[in-house]
Amino acid sequence: MDPQVALAFALPTGLALAALGGALGLGKAVAAAMDATARQPEASTKILVNMMAGCALIEALTLYTLVFGFSLMGKI
Repeated sequence: MDPQVALAFALPTGLALAALGGALGLGKAVAAAMDATARQPEASTKILVNMMAGCALIEALTLYTLVFGFSLMGKI
């Protein structure tokens, strides 16, 4: 198998897996934050701040994967 063919198959698959992982992680983080807010409404601001920080890190990881994928697409 030619390296260019391997990249052509691996790049979309890797990007899809990164997007799926990011979506699952964000969904779980938001669901846990909503559950925690329902249990302790007085701590909602602290929960929201921590949830937003976690969501930003998850999104950053997904965006780094996208940039890495685009940089490797130049090799095809």
